[in-house]
Amino acid sequence: MHYQGTIYRPPSEANSILLQVTTGCSHNKCTFCGMYKGQRFTLTPEETVWADIDYAARHFPHARRLFLCDGDALILPQPRLLAILARIKSRLPQIARVGIYANSKSLKSKTVEELAELRRLGLGIAYMGLESGDDHTLAAIAKGATAAQMIAMAAKAKAAGIALSVTVLLGIAGRERSEIHAAETGRVLSGIDPEYVGALSLMLEPGTALYTEVQAGRFAVPEPLAVLRELRIMIAATELSGGLFHANHASNYLPIRAKLPEDKAATLALIDRALAGHLTLKPEFLRAL
Repeated sequence: MHYQGTIYRPPSEANSILLQVTTGCSHNKCTFCGMYKGQRFTLTPEETVWADIDYAARHFPHARRLFLCDGDALILPQPRLLAILARIKSRLPQIARVGIYANSKSLKSKTVEELAELRRLGLGIAYMGLESGDDHTLAAIAKGATAAQMIAMAAKAKAAGIALSVTVLLGIAGRERSEIHAAETGRVLSGIDPEYVGALSLMLEPGTALYTEVQAGRFAVPEPLAVLRELRIMIAATELSGGLFHANHASNYLPIRAKLPEDKAATLALIDRALAGHLTLKPEFLRAL
């Protein structure tokens, strides 16, 4: 397999074939993210993609999932994406689900009908970074979309039958807007109603704009208990019709895995126990991106 740069994938794609069809991210402006800094967004040459699919067919005949890398593969022109998915279906017929990262820009570039075409050829899940439902925070982190736009773009994917896994970021609003960010994010998650929610906790990366803001004293990262309160407010404000809410990433202080709505009361009670000091939070040295 041919890879250029550092390859990132969602935790749930740990056992998937990783097929790099683009490098970098077409947006690449988020202040907190250092994943693709210094890397130009490019399309992987078609002959390289075909060669990697053929390699995967020979060496991973039992794999059931495949993930299209890098950070913004859905932005590919529709004919090219269709050709890639058709080739995967032809050469790797055992693949039950193809996953992809998506953002508001790439979802906007596709019609519901085009997304449905991709779904019919195997695209089963899109991973979308919401980060926050608070428009002030979204503007501050240069996300490139408003909360209303996020809801609208997510609705297109759901209308096409593509499952959504939405990532939110605890602590990203700083101390002053912490509770506003949490409540607004719960509201927007309810509006999207994704199949999966993944809550991560902010970890600063040297070289990012947000790291510079913190070093200059212009951004204050919430304390661990404040981050936990954010999580409580967010879950309390989130109404899902049957989705999984995960906060068990390595960056989190308290691992949570809840089915909403049925596990909401028990999950809030668990967080209350931690806030009251009856549960031990993960120490800083064990947290990781």
